[in-house]
Amino acid sequence: MKSVVSAEQQSAKAGERIENGDKDKKKKRRGSRRSKNASESSDGGSKAKDCTRSDLNNNPNELTRASNVAFNSMPYSSASPLVPSAEVSKQLLSKSCPDPRDCEQSSRMDADLFQQVECVSQRNIFSSHWSLDAVNEALEKGEVYKALFRVNAHNRSEAYCKIDGVPTDILINGNAGQNRAVEGDIVAVKLDPLSLWPKMKGFVTENVAKPEETNSPPENDERASHLERGEIDAQQNKCSVIGQGAENCVSRNSMSMPLLDSCSLGEQTGNGTAVEKLCVILSSFPNKRPTGQVVAVVEKSLVRDSIVGLLDVKRWIHYKEANARTSKSLSDDDYIQLMPADPRFTKLIVPFHALPGGIRARLESMDPTLEAELVAAQIVDWSEGSQFPLAQITHMFGRGSELEPQINAILYQNSVCDSEFSHDSLASLPRAPWEVPEEEVQRRKDLRDLCVFTIDPSTATDLDDALSVQSLPGGFLRVGVHIADVSYFVLPDTALDTEAQFRSTSVYMLRRKIPMLPPSLSDNVGSLYPGVDRLAFSIFLDLNREGVVTDRWIGRTVIKSCCKLSYDHAQDIIDEKHDVAANSWPTLHGPFEWSDVVRSIKQLSEISTNLRQKRFRNGALQLENSKPSFLFDEHGVPYDFVLYPTKASNHLVEEFMLLANMTAAEVISRAYPDSALLRRHPEPNLRKLKEFEGFCAKHGMELDSSSSGRFHESLEKITETLKDDAVFVDILNNYAMKPMQSASYFCTGNLEDCVAEWGHYALAVPLYTHFTSPLRRYPDIVVHRAVAAALEAEECFLKQKQISVRSCFTGVHFDKDAVESMEGKEALSVAGLKHGVSSTERVSEIAAYCNERKLASRRVKDACDKLYTWCVLKRKKVFPCEARVMNLGPMFMTIYISKLGIERRIYYDRIEGLCADWLEATSTLILDKLEFKRGGRGYLKPLKEVAYLVSPSDTCAAKCSAMSVTDSTERREEVVPAVFPLTVQVFSTIPVALHAVGGDDGPLDIGARLYMTSYYR
Repeated sequence: MKSVVSAEQQSAKAGERIENGDKDKKKKRRGSRRSKNASESSDGGSKAKDCTRSDLNNNPNELTRASNVAFNSMPYSSASPLVPSAEVSKQLLSKSCPDPRDCEQSSRMDADLFQQVECVSQRNIFSSHWSLDAVNEALEKGEVYKALFRVNAHNRSEAYCKIDGVPTDILINGNAGQNRAVEGDIVAVKLDPLSLWPKMKGFVTENVAKPEETNSPPENDERASHLERGEIDAQQNKCSVIGQGAENCVSRNSMSMPLLDSCSLGEQTGNGTAVEKLCVILSSFPNKRPTGQVVAVVEKSLVRDSIVGLLDVKRWIHYKEANARTSKSLSDDDYIQLMPADPRFTKLIVPFHALPGGIRARLESMDPTLEAELVAAQIVDWSEGSQFPLAQITHMFGRGSELEPQINAILYQNSVCDSEFSHDSLASLPRAPWEVPEEEVQRRKDLRDLCVFTIDPSTATDLDDALSVQSLPGGFLRVGVHIADVSYFVLPDTALDTEAQFRSTSVYMLRRKIPMLPPSLSDNVGSLYPGVDRLAFSIFLDLNREGVVTDRWIGRTVIKSCCKLSYDHAQDIIDEKHDVAANSWPTLHGPFEWSDVVRSIKQLSEISTNLRQKRFRNGALQLENSKPSFLFDEHGVPYDFVLYPTKASNHLVEEFMLLANMTAAEVISRAYPDSALLRRHPEPNLRKLKEFEGFCAKHGMELDSSSSGRFHESLEKITETLKDDAVFVDILNNYAMKPMQSASYFCTGNLEDCVAEWGHYALAVPLYTHFTSPLRRYPDIVVHRAVAAALEAEECFLKQKQISVRSCFTGVHFDKDAVESMEGKEALSVAGLKHGVSSTERVSEIAAYCNERKLASRRVKDACDKLYTWCVLKRKKVFPCEARVMNLGPMFMTIYISKLGIERRIYYDRIEGLCADWLEATSTLILDKLEFKRGGRGYLKPLKEVAYLVSPSDTCAAKCSAMSVTDSTERREEVVPAVFPLTVQVFSTIPVALHAVGGDDGPLDIGARLYMTSYYR
């Protein structure tokens, strides 16, 4: 009878087998190299290659990854209290397609990787997690901190923990220190002693950076060499490296030392909270980078249940063939590896007996096409004795080279619900065609005779907002911001409300939208279409020419939009190109002329320009980068990209939406100070900000980051000096955005003692929320209900007091005494219950869940952008373009491709036929082609992995061909290949060739190589 092996023992066995297999593989590889070198010497330079090189030579058309830098994406958020049920989860589809497997990793594996190990290893690789009681006790004592765990996508051995209220994150170095936490977990972190904290990178003052620093761009914390791009061997984690260099390598057994060592800060820290004391320590030692270790996983991230990747079928087939030769049969205790598409996750081991029947049958039949199938897995166990977690397959999507399976995998990994809306949700909606009931018109202000219009992208169907403007005596303007009154249709605690809250946000993927609300509402009766009566929340703002609000009115209204303008239409009006017939303008409804619309647009443009300038004078920060848009064929497949710059018409709408959001935030925070849902943006990450300051100082640019206003002002000065170099301005903005933290929703009741933390750093305002997009954001609906309650309470209070003033709760002149009076409190309480204003605890839960869903939506967008870019490059095969060198060192360079707005890396160390000379004194790199075989031990990658070589004759022929078929009036951007030797410095412009990596044979990535010409190929 076969003994039953526990999950922990299975995990330990598999981890040891993988580890031992990798070690034996390396030994065999070293042995083969020694014998090969000897044979080459005796044969006078034999051309024989080792087994790894042979694999590459057998596939000359196969391009392995030339970059492991993933697209920027927002970090996963923690598990929220509002999680989908198990039944609903089956309908969810999810997340981003990241970096492929390391190109140095061999596709072969020795048979003993999968050999059954009779004795389970007793050695623990990781420390045991603390119990929940121990964690809570340590949190109360300030011995540990609760934090969000994030992993460096470019170097998995580095992770960071963000503690609320602390200006910089905590570095967690090495697998042992990470202690089985995964991206998105909420963990308990214990800090290392202060003496072990490394130096903050931004405080480097040397004129010439060290090699490892020159190869570390400000956004990454890769203190380990680039050779650690692949799997980190378990033995490396017996000693944790804090900072850079072996001199900082310390044993975790020394962590019993006190946090502050012999340096006492008692006088400075006083009796404050643990977070306050830590902030004092960080301010006292600004050049120190805090480090720590994970002692427990407090809340497991939902992404543990939806890790997307590819099964390593080639190794499995190699193992089975070896078994056939030795007459061994397969065992249920054997394993197959799953390589996650996201580089932030370690590889998983899936027990053979736990595989779905279809996958198991295909493995037994040695079906090689199985490796091209995208699958999703769930982590089921990760014991102290296993280097890798145990997992089980939960979903299959299809071939990784096809668009639809990739999109489905992205949705699944981000838990985005793409199912149909429930019958109960749809039952509460009115049937089309729908008209506003007359009794509802009587309860609202009738604005159907006002010239109101929408400005949106030409393809938009969910029209949330509309604008109007009226001239007043004395040169004043009355601007109307009209927002779809979705709260009229989505009532609290209904089936529709529950589903809208679960979805939380609409998800946009260029050619596809997954709506938060049923299309019959978001694209029909709730959308502000022209020519039909619609319900709205309106905010009228009286402004002078300088953009100062002198008075305001807020209320529920009925409007009828006269036209739907696109941003291009509005821009034509601003640019004096308002020829209606020539520009295919939309139909105009109601008793209005186009001259009314043109006049309104020009007035709004003028006042929005003043508002924008005023914002920046008051300290607002604006960082913009160009992003490509995609062109799609008739089948919905992208085939090219174009750059669309931001236009003045975009800023026109933005300014009034910002003003409306700030107004709503002011109203609800005054009326309901314990349960208002606001949005805050904390100050930049201190560590990354110091790195950016160091970057600017190193290149002779003065940066003042003491406030958002000074930060923006100094960036504007730098940009002005670089106005003739748009690419460098893009690079600068790209660096400047990296220290910025994510804005998030919060409940005011949770921060009632920390009002200073309510502010929005980038906007430089004390109060902000989301009010203007209720058709696609659930928080806006919550805010609408609070505004409606404040309006009703105000009306009741004024009637009861028989006061003739127009407003006391919602106007410019706020009556605090009225709100805090017994009658005011009662009126607000009654109205709050009627309109569904929730408690502090409930609003906090909604805020946390909406934060997680908003980040998931952002990750979907980023992943789809990368997927579409990959599809275009796959179609083009090779895409030559120019790139700017952002960072340079002896082993790799970081480049910025302005046409796509992305960063890539090119590694040039240990390349066959390439000599890389790094001149440290001048930070200069010289790349030259060798015409002889390089000697010495070790595997050298082929030149084609770092350079795309074309013959000069091919270049001339292509140029002549292009000239013969191209219209003489059309100017095409020509990228000329470089020649060897190539001299490169930071900010040099170099030609590169981009290509698609992965698909059927690995995770998707965008590869970058030098674009070179040479007669010797």
